[in-house]
Order: sequence, then structure tokens, then C-alpha cells
Amino acid sequence: MIACYARGAGLGHLTRVRAALHALGRDGDPVALVSDSPFAARVAPGWTVVPSLAEADADEVWIDAFPAGIHGELEVPEGGFRVVHLARLLRWPVYERLLPAVRPRIDVTYICEPLSRVHEAYLREVSGEVKSLELVDPPARVDVDVDGWLIVHSGPDDEIRELVAYAADMAAAEGVRPRFTLIAPRRPDGLAVRVVHHDVYPAWPLGARAERIVTAGGFNAVRQFAPWRERHRIMPFPRRLDDQFARAARVRDPLA
Repeated sequence: MIACYARGAGLGHLTRVRAALHALGRDGDPVALVSDSPFAARVAPGWTVVPSLAEADADEVWIDAFPAGIHGELEVPEGGFRVVHLARLLRWPVYERLLPAVRPRIDVTYICEPLSRVHEAYLREVSGEVKSLELVDPPARVDVDVDGWLIVHSGPDDEIRELVAYAADMAAAEGVRPRFTLIAPRRPDGLAVRVVHHDVYPAWPLGARAERIVTAGGFNAVRQFAPWRERHRIMPFPRRLDDQFARAARVRDPLA
């Protein structure tokens, strides 16, 4: 049993863990999930949701994104657990202030995207082993018709509205009138243009059929739509701990 700490209200943590399990050939392993995301049952219906790691009868603990928890509060229960950390880009000067005095114990850290120098240096100090891991999503098929521009976001309504407005402005500047398809958990009021809305998961298979892809700068959106980078436009949003702006800049200039 894997007990997985994946605190966060969105889809990102769940999608990353699911892709890591698939990449490591462990799709069939039972998972007990510590998460406050309302999407848990949808992303992985076979997983058990538990209130804390201590409630899981596990022999392995996975910690997603935040090596000491989202608030620096994480304590891995005593025992013979193998501790695995999935690392992605953080606003390290902000997160570093949350780190507890007692350093976390990590057996292996998988780096899932380039990190800042100081972030990676910290993980190498607290981890027995550090490896790179290229995430691979499980095969998926989504039966949604996309023959124009695709807008994808699971975030709050105001950000969905901003992404739709961004896409509309781009289309106007280019002198085109594409069909807009929005993939989101809900269709907010006050959208800038008419859109066809679908609530489906995952959205990444639709990238192959889209003329243009518009997303925020989240880890999974950038990773999953990378095969169609020339058609992908990113509008980063500010986050307390995630650095969407640095991630978007790397897409524009991989050497940045």
C-alpha cells in the first residue's frame, strides 16, 4: 500500500501522482490518498481517501510537491516506510520559510521538472537518492469534438474568464474567428466570447485535434501539451508556492 500526501484543492497533485505511478509501472498498487481535492474520486476512483498518513496501513509513503507538506506541517509516522518525493518547481524563497527545524527524511526524490538551484540542493541534502523522472500519463480517450481553439483550466471562475478573454484577444489580433471549446469543471458566467463547454478528464488527448491550445502555466498543463508546443499559448497566474511565470518562461526559452 502506498500512502500518498497530495494536499491541494485542484487536479494537479492527483494527476502528477497518477502519471508517476504509470511511469514507474505501478498502476496496480493500492493507494491511500491524503488530499483535500474534490476531484479525488474522479481522477482515481479506486484510491482510498484518508485524513492523514497515520490512518493508512502502508509500507511506502509518497509526498507530492512539498517535501515537508504544504504548510511545513508534515510528519511521516515512525516505521519502516520507504519515503518517495515527487518534486516540481516551487517558489523556493517562499516555501523555504515554511520548512520545519527537523528536516524531512526522504529515501528517493524524483525530479519531475527543472528546479531552482537552491531547491535542488536542499533535496539532495535530505534525500538518500535523487533521480529524474519523466512522467507518463495512462492511456486515455476523450470523446469530445474539437475543431478550433481549446481552452483548458480547472481553476477558479475568474481565471477561466481571463483565459477565455486572452484567447478572444489573440483571435481578434490575428483576424480569425475560431470555434472555442472550454474544458473546465464548470462554465462561468460573463465569458468574453461564446464557447462550447465540456467537463471531461483528462483533457490532454484533445490537444492533437486543436488548432490552438490555451492554458494557465500549471505543471501538468505545460507537461501534457508539450507535444503541441508550437500551438500552445500559456497565461501564467500568480500562486503562493507554484512559479507558473518561471515555467512559462522556460517554454518560451528552454535555456532560460
